[in-house]
Amino acid sequence: MTISVSGEGLRFQDVVAVAREGAKVTLNEPAKKRLAAARQLVEEMVEQERIVYGITTGFGMFSDTYIDKDASALLQQNLIFSHACGVGEYLPCEVVRAAMLLRTNSLAKGYSGAKLETVQLMIDMLNKGVTPLVPCQGSLGASGDLAPLSHMILVLLGEGEALYQGKQYTGAEALHLAGLKPIKLSAKEGLALINGTQIMLALLTLAVVDAFELQQTALITASLTSQALRGIQAAYDPRVSQVRPHVGQVAVSAGMLRLLAGSKLNTAPSELRVQDAYSLRCIPQVHGAVYNGWRHVGEIVSIEMNSTTDNPLVFAEQGDSISAGNFHGEPLALPADYLTIAMSELANIAERRIERLVNPQLSGLPAFLSKHGGLNSGFMIAQYTAASLVSENKVLSHPASVDSIPSSANQEDHVSMGTIGARKLRRVIKNVQNVLAIEYLAACQALDLQDTDGLSPLTVSAYSLLRKTVPMLEDDRIMYPDLRQAAELLRSGALLQAVVGTGEPLLPALSSY
Repeated sequence: MTISVSGEGLRFQDVVAVAREGAKVTLNEPAKKRLAAARQLVEEMVEQERIVYGITTGFGMFSDTYIDKDASALLQQNLIFSHACGVGEYLPCEVVRAAMLLRTNSLAKGYSGAKLETVQLMIDMLNKGVTPLVPCQGSLGASGDLAPLSHMILVLLGEGEALYQGKQYTGAEALHLAGLKPIKLSAKEGLALINGTQIMLALLTLAVVDAFELQQTALITASLTSQALRGIQAAYDPRVSQVRPHVGQVAVSAGMLRLLAGSKLNTAPSELRVQDAYSLRCIPQVHGAVYNGWRHVGEIVSIEMNSTTDNPLVFAEQGDSISAGNFHGEPLALPADYLTIAMSELANIAERRIERLVNPQLSGLPAFLSKHGGLNSGFMIAQYTAASLVSENKVLSHPASVDSIPSSANQEDHVSMGTIGARKLRRVIKNVQNVLAIEYLAACQALDLQDTDGLSPLTVSAYSLLRKTVPMLEDDRIMYPDLRQAAELLRSGALLQAVVGTGEPLLPALSSY
């Protein structure tokens, strides 16, 4: 698979293909022409000694300091060297590869003034598997992701550190082993390469993809729990959503009915009880609200993936440039916090369903789903773990975007903290994954303590998939391998694949997906 970069039309699946699946990347011809036109204008500005921020001036507080044209290349190199101040653990390779693709796509729009050979080297690094090592901490989210992007760009200059074929090398060594040569930056290029939101955007883009799969997975685990607890299916009747037609509520109700179709385990009102607890009855309302938040965030991310986030902007057709604020991360910072909160709620309600499964006063099943309670603890501490994860998520859900701190001698006096928010989101998604894995295990155990013959056809597939590798808990055993195996079935997409295969997703995807 090859992804053609044009500056527009980049989709979520394209980013995933490059970041996670190693798809090749090419630059289309119209993008090359736009790059050449913008580059020509930058060079004219330098020759004419125009006063243009970041091209013939310093940066931040030094924006009023004129830089002679003979020093413009050194200015850009110094920018990268001085801004590579990241600390902390390295970002995962998939995040860095996504950021490289996204930055390439932004430059390809032709408003940044980078040279074609510079953009081509970033593409060649993607295609040859040279991945810069980028510390995860150090970005304020404005002016863009300066520190982490500087580490990414160091490798293009033969500096910094990178991975190649699974081993760590200096930037120069990695390029040499891949048959590539470092470049020297020219006027404007340093800013063009680091003055953007691509680290937070990479984190957020992959999070949107993972969140979509997790929401569908949550419907599968919820439908298993609903049947194990003999839930009342009437709560998902489409007439309920017709009188409160939020998109998410409608979609989740339809997804639950699809999963439960043919079940002989669900009940009617007053058959066992008049109504269910909220964690079952309000699945359309809660999961639906999560979906609405996800959809909103996805639409914003889709716009950002195909935008120019740079300063100054170069408009070749008008022969002009504008210094403004497209590098600011606020358009992503707020959505990152929103999706973090939404995904935390997905885990919150799932943990309450786990509690209903293990609590005999609520389920009517053996305490902690153990056939021989007392001698065995069953799922007692599995629920503890879920409770711990949702509590951790509550801390992580404190919005990063409400904070700001002035920098660059108060020139950059409001920042977004969007990268911090996006990093927290990634951690929350991992926690949600583990909570849903626990619900998956507990629901299947609860079904085994009763009768699985009445399961709906779609959820039989989910149950059978788990039981291929994780047997019923007859007596206590070391449980963490079971948790890991269930989580891997979620993480890999195997559970979703087993239930829906190549058919329609359980929830509507974005048009840009």
